[in-house]
Amino acid sequence: MYSGINISQTDARPMYLQIMEQVRARIAGGDWPAGKELPSIRALAAALNVSVITIKRAYLDLENEGVIVTRHGKGSFVADVNGLAGELQDEKLEEHLTRAAEIGRSLGLSEDDLAARLRRTHRTLEKK
Repeated sequence: MYSGINISQTDARPMYLQIMEQVRARIAGGDWPAGKELPSIRALAAALNVSVITIKRAYLDLENEGVIVTRHGKGSFVADVNGLAGELQDEKLEEHLTRAAEIGRSLGLSEDDLAARLRRTHRTLEKK
């Protein structure tokens, strides 16, 4: 079972973090619903041509966050946690808004100017 996860060798972030981010994004986007089986550690390591240890680290950290659950002998699955996808989406939105505010501040925009630009962009998207 191939996951569609891609690792960039030019990305400065460690590979396990890239994997974690992509798993979270698939869950937040609704691509991977609760209960969906993830690729096995060995299969994903082989598909991505990375160490089993790298995948194991990503899966362990995701499990510690409550994003996935691992059942011994059965595999790893998307956790069945109410609202997890929504929480992950909220986190992603907050990251983007923080970055937009930082850019706005560096451009000398006031809070009102930044809010007006966000409203304008939102209206443009609604028209599509």
